[in-house]
Amino acid sequence: MFRKNTRHWQIPLTSHVDELPEALRRRLENSWAGSFYRQFFSRLDEGPFAVLYSDLISRPNVPVNVLVGLEFLKAANGWTDEEMYDRFCYDVQVRYALGYRQLSEGYFDLRTLYYFRERLAHHAQETGENLLERAFEQVTGEQIQAFSIKSGKQRMDSTLLASNIRQMGRIQLLVTVLQRVWRMLSKADQQRYAQRFERYTKGHPGQYIYRLKKEAWPEHLQRIGEDMRTLLQELEAAYGEQPTYAVLARVFAGHFRLEKEKLQVKEASELSARSLQSPDDLEAAYREKHGKSSRGYVANLTETCDPDNPLQLVTKIQVAPNVTDDSTLLAEALPDLKERTGLEELYTDGAYGSAENDKRLAEQEVTLIQSAIRGRKRKEERLYLDDCTLPGDTHNGALNLTCPHGQHVPVRRTKQGKSYRATVDAQLCGNCPLQPRCPVQPRKHGEAVLLFTEEDVRRAQRRRRMRQAQRENGTCVLPLKRASAVSSIPSRRASYRYGDVFEPPVC
Repeated sequence: MFRKNTRHWQIPLTSHVDELPEALRRRLENSWAGSFYRQFFSRLDEGPFAVLYSDLISRPNVPVNVLVGLEFLKAANGWTDEEMYDRFCYDVQVRYALGYRQLSEGYFDLRTLYYFRERLAHHAQETGENLLERAFEQVTGEQIQAFSIKSGKQRMDSTLLASNIRQMGRIQLLVTVLQRVWRMLSKADQQRYAQRFERYTKGHPGQYIYRLKKEAWPEHLQRIGEDMRTLLQELEAAYGEQPTYAVLARVFAGHFRLEKEKLQVKEASELSARSLQSPDDLEAAYREKHGKSSRGYVANLTETCDPDNPLQLVTKIQVAPNVTDDSTLLAEALPDLKERTGLEELYTDGAYGSAENDKRLAEQEVTLIQSAIRGRKRKEERLYLDDCTLPGDTHNGALNLTCPHGQHVPVRRTKQGKSYRATVDAQLCGNCPLQPRCPVQPRKHGEAVLLFTEEDVRRAQRRRRMRQAQRENGTCVLPLKRASAVSSIPSRRASYRYGDVFEPPVC
């Protein structure tokens, strides 16, 4: 049965905290523990978590704000579950941060937290709602109001997170999956398939590799593929709904293919970056960036960056497989950021821009300012569309173009409506000193024409905004840098410390 935790509002007449000397008590109140209690714990709305509990009259739940608070502290400090539980039981600061002033209050078994996580996971699978993310956004929204944070200007950046998994070779991964399939089978089926699995169940998967010479690897890959193919066909009826069977099907599809019913082993170069990296982490993906390989995830963080703010707050955190493009993460975050924070200007690096995002940003009335633009390297000796000014509206087609030499040119849509056409006075162009560098193409009958699409216009506008921001302020897109202030940063796989936010750029 769900019950909100309001006991922490009623301070007891005497407590272990009150037994501390006054100087130590004041230090405790002013420490991170006091900040966490006031700025996170006391603001957390427990109501949305009621869906995890029964409506029937039964034993009340362990306080949700305590369980959620422990999850945030664990992630922020990089604790193991055992360390987190010991801190909760014996650390005065942790207990104070969670609203307890007596060491004897609030005891629960560690399994309670495991059951809570299980409920959270089932709820997310059934409804698509991440209640911890919702809690973070609710608390952050209240902090924005409490600290009068200007959230119109924000910046977004991503970083790779390594999954806590063992790096496996190809054969070792396949044998590991087969061993788990073996453990999935009933005793009767284990007897039936004992001969087929015999070679794979002798010792650790790594020991299977130790006995192989490199030149024998192709032969063993082929044999493993044939065994997996047979198992997929024969086990589907009895085990097709089992998660381990799904992993077997996924890894088989990732490493093998059928050509006219003949099994072929995929070359290493054919393996997808989204192929299974470990049966212990089904979402982790493989990526190479700046010459370094990573198996895991990408964390995308958005934070306020108005220089007038007394501190900056992280407003959104996204975690996705590390092959997810930054532009996709921006598209997913944009509507929510606009609705919750009133976003107006967003500063990013060059990976976030795209033709699709240009349209989304225009719909949300958000200006994107990038530190770079994707595309081929531009030639310095040439002029481009962004060297011209294009005031007007692409929606109604009313555009005007002014070239770098000052010629004003009306712009019209082409008959097909898929692009724009600017007809320039060829005589004026012939006397222009910039003519050798100009993108305008001369045509017959004394015309000079410049053709471009709406996508070209939006890309040019992004380039002009980028250059203007760099001239006026320097770039607002900086690597994430830790600074000490009050915030709340949840993360499934990062280990930021509580109180970390990121220093604003010098704008």
